[in-house]
Amino acid sequence: MASRKEGTGSSAASSSSTTGAAGKGKGKGGSGDSAVKQVQIDGLVVLKIIKHYQEEGQGTEVVQGVLLGLVVEDRLEITNCFPFPQHTEDDADFDEVQYQMEMMRSLRHVNIDHLHVGWYQSTYYGSFVTRALLDSQFSYQHAIEESVVLIYDPIKTAQGSLSLKAYRLTPKLMEVCKEKDFSPEALKKGNITFEHMFEEVPIVIKNSHLINVLMWELEKKSAVADKHELLSLASSNHLGKTLQLLMDRVDEMSQDIVKYNTYMRNTSKQQQQKHQYQQRRQQENMQRQSRGEPPLPEEDLSKLFKPHQPPARMDSLLIAGQINTYCQNIKEFTAQNLGKLFMAQALQEYNN
Repeated sequence: MASRKEGTGSSAASSSSTTGAAGKGKGKGGSGDSAVKQVQIDGLVVLKIIKHYQEEGQGTEVVQGVLLGLVVEDRLEITNCFPFPQHTEDDADFDEVQYQMEMMRSLRHVNIDHLHVGWYQSTYYGSFVTRALLDSQFSYQHAIEESVVLIYDPIKTAQGSLSLKAYRLTPKLMEVCKEKDFSPEALKKGNITFEHMFEEVPIVIKNSHLINVLMWELEKKSAVADKHELLSLASSNHLGKTLQLLMDRVDEMSQDIVKYNTYMRNTSKQQQQKHQYQQRRQQENMQRQSRGEPPLPEEDLSKLFKPHQPPARMDSLLIAGQINTYCQNIKEFTAQNLGKLFMAQALQEYNN
């Protein structure tokens, strides 16, 4: 299943490049140079994403799907979506590209927005900053400039607040991914850090007036007793699980740092050996010249001292970005709990 998801973005983006180009012309009058500054999502799309996870998502298993809509000036409007079907590795004859094309063709026949504008994915405790997501989003964004990826966190949503965020790759990271050079020198030249990998796009959820009236009626009928959990002082296992995942990523970062330090030591040692060899060669040529003998022929030092292959630093950036995401989640969670604890302490002191 993991291999299928890693290739999803590439195949989907390549199959919909023509469709995305049509979307740009329709929404922006043919100008494809303005960036997306806002994402507007219909409430029905949000419900479809939530329903998709509830029906097929289990534990760490993520669900993915296609986002459909159009671009209006600098606003990306997402009006529909459909999921990627779950299938096992035994389904070798299943063609995902053909499935997506048939779905979009069927939607076009019933006069529903069918232009490809991105994709969505669920996450497990905020664990979404991976190489698979980076490669998939690059494929989408390279084919369709305005593409976004929606990250839905079902665990956070189950605690009472909808967690849905839209991300895009930054222009700097897009240039590096196009060159496919993730060496330390290339990342340093492009000024790529974990803060400059993804950019979050503000989301606005839009509903029709009838839906707003229905939600207002449902809110009035909701039982007040169900809201007492908001004042509960007990901490759920969300904080402990996030801290455990954070420690795992820190361990991975530590191992990656050890590998990079080993590379730097080996490179420094090789430079010293090369310098010593050149000095010995120079002294030997001076002795041969004093005896009237011809100097030794020049040798290719790159063959004698093969340079060590530098470790790819993109994995380290992804780990650092995931650590930053965990820290932000912990910060939000602890801020809410600390606020309730201080409020409870003040009430207790007032009663005493």
